[in-house]
Amino acid sequence: MTDPRILVFGYSDVGYVCLELLLRRKAGVVAVFTHEDKPGENLWFRSVAALAREHDIPVFTPGSLKSPEWEERFRSLKPDILFSFYYRSLIPVRLLELASRGAFNMHGSYLPKYRGRAPVNWAVLNGETQTGATLHYMVKSADAGDIVDQQAVTIGPAETALQVMQNVQAAALTVLDRQLPAILAGNAARHPQDEHQATYFSGRRPEDGRIDWEAPATTLFNLIRAVTRPFPGAFTDCGDARLMIWWAEPLEFFPQTGTAPAPGQVVSLDPLIIATGKGFLQITDFQWVNPPPPSQAIPPLPLTIGQILSSASHHPKPLTPESS
Repeated sequence: MTDPRILVFGYSDVGYVCLELLLRRKAGVVAVFTHEDKPGENLWFRSVAALAREHDIPVFTPGSLKSPEWEERFRSLKPDILFSFYYRSLIPVRLLELASRGAFNMHGSYLPKYRGRAPVNWAVLNGETQTGATLHYMVKSADAGDIVDQQAVTIGPAETALQVMQNVQAAALTVLDRQLPAILAGNAARHPQDEHQATYFSGRRPEDGRIDWEAPATTLFNLIRAVTRPFPGAFTDCGDARLMIWWAEPLEFFPQTGTAPAPGQVVSLDPLIIATGKGFLQITDFQWVNPPPPSQAIPPLPLTIGQILSSASHHPKPLTPESS
């Protein structure tokens, strides 16, 4: 019996380490599909394409998989197994069905919770204490197929999204290593997801990091750790300048006199402390974008005590299954 022919669709660090595992196990990877890096994107992760080329594996970067030309190319590769490891685009069902032993996706959550985009960032932002890595069969709807295997990952109260992603990545490797023999043999387990427990979330944009000072300090702390480096970051505007907040600590109380400060009001400059809808944030790592000229600033910050910073006008919301 010949070894199954494997197609890998992958990107980001999870894509890299999962492909690396397949190569280390000498699985029959015949081609890799990945993405062209976006101009201006912070490429903090390793290159799936570079790893594949190091092993003389053909690499394809289609802009769309829906064209007849790519479908014909896909058919010519005669896949037995398809793996998707953090590939950013939906793969058409007609292509999934060409993999005779199954098409499998590694998702960065403990499904059925947090289907959709940016699951780790959303879990951290929402203050979750657990997420995970889930290997599942691919179907038409994103992240909705039967589960092969999954492993839970604890989220610490001060962990950043990157730290959680690194733990999810380790869990993904454990799951893939554990299930690879069954997948290669064509007899991987199937456990249907509980649709009543499913949640869906959309992708995130840099603008979604805008701080709403009306929110409690703990909520804003979760936002900051969900989008801090290497992600676009949380921010607040001060005129034409933008204050990027890369880290902060929530404070329940701050010594003060007179009336209670308004949300977004600066109550201290050294250390920098800002009032929120409930509690305070002590800003410990920040960066100005387009700051005023030094002659117009009050060193070390272009802020004054009592100044009120602008708030976000909206919050991004989770998707419904119909809108995903």
